[in-house]
Amino acid sequence: MRKFATASSLLAAIVLPMLLGVGGCPQEKLNPIIFVHGGSGSGAQFESQAMRFASNGYPPSYIRVLEYDSSAIGTIMPQVLASLDALIAQAKAETGAAQVDLMGHSLGTTVSHNFLATPERAANVAHYVNIDGRTASAPPGGVPTLALWGGAVNRPTPPLIVGATNITVPDQEHVEVATSAESFFEMYHFLRGRAPLTTHILPQVRPQLFGRVTSFPQNTGLDGATLEIWLVNGHTGQRIGSQPSATFAIGPDGSFGPFKAWFGLHYELSVQREGEVAINYFFEPFLRSDHLVRLNVALGLSPFIPSDPASTALTVLRYKEFWGDRGAQNDVLEIDGTDVINPTTAPSGAVGTASVSFFLFDVGSDGLSDVTSVPFPFTVLGFLTGADLFIPADPPGSVAVTTVPRGDAGAARTVNVPNLPSSEARVVVQLNDFEQ
Repeated sequence: MRKFATASSLLAAIVLPMLLGVGGCPQEKLNPIIFVHGGSGSGAQFESQAMRFASNGYPPSYIRVLEYDSSAIGTIMPQVLASLDALIAQAKAETGAAQVDLMGHSLGTTVSHNFLATPERAANVAHYVNIDGRTASAPPGGVPTLALWGGAVNRPTPPLIVGATNITVPDQEHVEVATSAESFFEMYHFLRGRAPLTTHILPQVRPQLFGRVTSFPQNTGLDGATLEIWLVNGHTGQRIGSQPSATFAIGPDGSFGPFKAWFGLHYELSVQREGEVAINYFFEPFLRSDHLVRLNVALGLSPFIPSDPASTALTVLRYKEFWGDRGAQNDVLEIDGTDVINPTTAPSGAVGTASVSFFLFDVGSDGLSDVTSVPFPFTVLGFLTGADLFIPADPPGSVAVTTVPRGDAGAARTVNVPNLPSSEARVVVQLNDFEQ
């Protein structure tokens, strides 16, 4: 691993672009980047990287994602490849670029290898980044390839793409290796031939948000839904004012935006659809304009989560695996002081066993908690976990969601949310997958 930019470079990273123009080299030729997600994934796994590329001079329009129903890939591969054809053609036409840079993560590497196996398709790709997925005896399609591998994953044989630049990122698992600053450094260095100006996400005073409201894992738009964006009190999670800051009608493609936020403030994004409980998403303050906000609604999991006026159903999401069996490197995830991370709920090691989403609810609606066991179906679903946690919904108030990432007390932070009854709404907290 190369040494990448650290906090000491943050001031220079903010000042230099102001002096030199966007990215420091405004006339420099850039290829559009196309990201293909993995199983149970979406463009959200490239959200942080897209903002890092933008912080280093890439126009946001140069970052595209291909989203598809990963649960049906065995039958829809031809359609997915055709969609990738169309996305690349669109990116080339809109940017004037002759080629694109393609990146695939996990199952997305299978999609990418299939795509690059056709010479006419491979001719459209200048560089390929293979993120913790397929191995190969040669660079796919003969395209210059960077292969990134998670160094914390237990594999009997070290993975390899022969003839590629193979880099193992130490102490990172399958999802984290797609989202981390260390991986960004290697991606940028491979594409541009030099180190990035910064690996930080540079803040903006008025970040603009764009995204999609989708059904998980199909990545289809949640047609007929309404999205309300509320300014909330960061100390309580309660809404400020009697009207939302913005309202969007969600159509078949699920898209919404733009919404102009304020740096440092807290927001709730509430998804509502007739006949269904609301899903209220809470984020850490938005740092920078972000066009990959994803509000993924897991309709298939609703029957397993009680609709209970006495308790709150809470999901905590972070696109960086939670660790509960790594000793001093364990994450802490406290819900009103109760740490739900332990070796049973957050094991690490093999791909798919470490989780990025915690589903916390009162199993059986009995008012009791058992955070040492994982309720069904989260025992059998990859990247998802859960625990039996009774979060009282009465009296109305707030729940403190505190994270200490990988035992780093200096990076501890809290997101406060309302303790809404699960009969009325489900509460989702999305934590940043980075610290800076």
